[in-house]
Amino acid sequence: MPELPPPLPPAERTVGQLIAETIRAYGANFWRVLPLGVPIAVSSQISLGYDANVQTVVLFAFGPLIALAYVYACHLVHHVPLTVTAYATAVLIFAPVPLLVRAAVLPAVAWLALFGLAPAAAMIERLGFRAALARGRRLGTADYVHALGSLATLVIVVVASELTLIALLRSQGDNGQRIAHGLADLVLSPLLYLGGALLYADQAARVGSGRPHRRSSRDADLHPALDADATGRPDPQVES
Repeated sequence: MPELPPPLPPAERTVGQLIAETIRAYGANFWRVLPLGVPIAVSSQISLGYDANVQTVVLFAFGPLIALAYVYACHLVHHVPLTVTAYATAVLIFAPVPLLVRAAVLPAVAWLALFGLAPAAAMIERLGFRAALARGRRLGTADYVHALGSLATLVIVVVASELTLIALLRSQGDNGQRIAHGLADLVLSPLLYLGGALLYADQAARVGSGRPHRRSSRDADLHPALDADATGRPDPQVES
C-alpha cells in the first residue's frame, strides 16, 4: 500500500487538511483530550429540554470552563504553559458567543474566527491582554476565509457526527436520549478546541513571524499532529 504524502506546512494547509490533522491528533491522544468535552457535555445536560433563554444562560455560565478547555487545548498542542492572560482573554472572547449562537451559529463562528486566536497568541507569544487581542485580530484577518472556513467546517463535522452518534446510541425513552446527547458532546466537542489550537499555526504562518517559542526534545511526548512545527516549516512563530 503506497504511503500517504506528507502534510502541507501550516502556511499552505487547506481546510480539509486542518480537519484531518485535528482528527488524527485527537485519535492519537484520545484520553488526554477527552476531558475537554466535559464543559459542553455538562452544560447541554443541564439545558436539554429547556427553552432558548435557559440554554443561553447556561452556556454563558459555563463560559469560563469552556474558555479553560480551549486554553488547555492550546497548552497541549503548542507545549506552552497556561497563563492568566490567555485565560482572561478566552473568557472575554467567549462571552458574546451564547447570544450570537442564539441568533445563528454562523455569527458566532465569524466572531471566533476574527478574535478567537488571541488566547493562543497570549500563551505562545507571551503577550499582554491588549496586545493579545490585537494579535488575535491580526491572525484572524491574515486569511479570514481560511479561519472562517476551518471553524465552520469543524462545527459542521462535530454536529453531523454528534447527530449520527446520538442516533446510534439512543434507546427508547427520554433517559436514553439524554445519555446519548451527553456521550456525543463529551466525545466529539474536544475536536473544536484542538482544531482552534491548530488553526493558530496556520494563521501565524500566513501573517508572518513573531516571537518564537521553542521547546526541548524532552517535551516531544505528543503525537506530531499536536505539534505546531511538526511539518518542518522554517517559520519560528509557531515552533514549540
